Amino acid sequence: MTDDADHDRVVCRDELAIDPVELAPRLLGCVLESRSDQGVVRVRLAEVEAYRGLDDPASHCYRGRTPRNEVMWGPAGHLYVYFVYGMHFCANIVGLTDGEPGAVLLRAGEVVQGQELARSRRPTARGNGTVAKGPAVLTSVLGVDRAHNGIDLTDPSSPVRLLAGSDVPEERVRTGPRVGVAAAMDIPWRFWIDGSPAVSMYRRGGRVRARS
Repeated sequence: MTDDADHDRVVCRDELAIDPVELAPRLLGCVLESRSDQGVVRVRLAEVEAYRGLDDPASHCYRGRTPRNEVMWGPAGHLYVYFVYGMHFCANIVGLTDGEPGAVLLRAGEVVQGQELARSRRPTARGNGTVAKGPAVLTSVLGVDRAHNGIDLTDPSSPVRLLAGSDVPEERVRTGPRVGVAAAMDIPWRFWIDGSPAVSMYRRGGRVRARS
């Protein structure tokens, strides 16, 4: 999405209005920036998962439009935040066009700014590379919760913005099955940066994060 000259550029909506399966690997290396009264935290995305709509049994939109998944139906560039298992928030970047559901789950990243604030929000992290490891941990270190559902990541004045970051060499991008889904388990729509300490250990199926 970028070159070295504009990695602080806010990503525009047109860049995100594509199929989530195509969007997901493009988000690797992008930076999610969260600003609050406490300070600024930036996380470079290292692991993501694509979810489509009515043709994806693992998607929140598989059974149609609901108040919960409304944001996932577009327009692109908004943050879809949901609460899971009564304790965690997970965040997705919406893709495609208005009225056509699809999003990319943000699974993990590497903190590149605001390390002290990030660690204060996740004091049990064992190393700098794992401070934002896992979708619920990622939202925690960014201070993202239900109040951020629907926020426009492409608005330069938004408290949470998506920055272009730096491109990841193609040879470092890996793909495989999504983690913890209870349906469509073998579809290889998880993408990650090879060698990043933030990337999750693979676990097939189970109750880790059923989305349907």
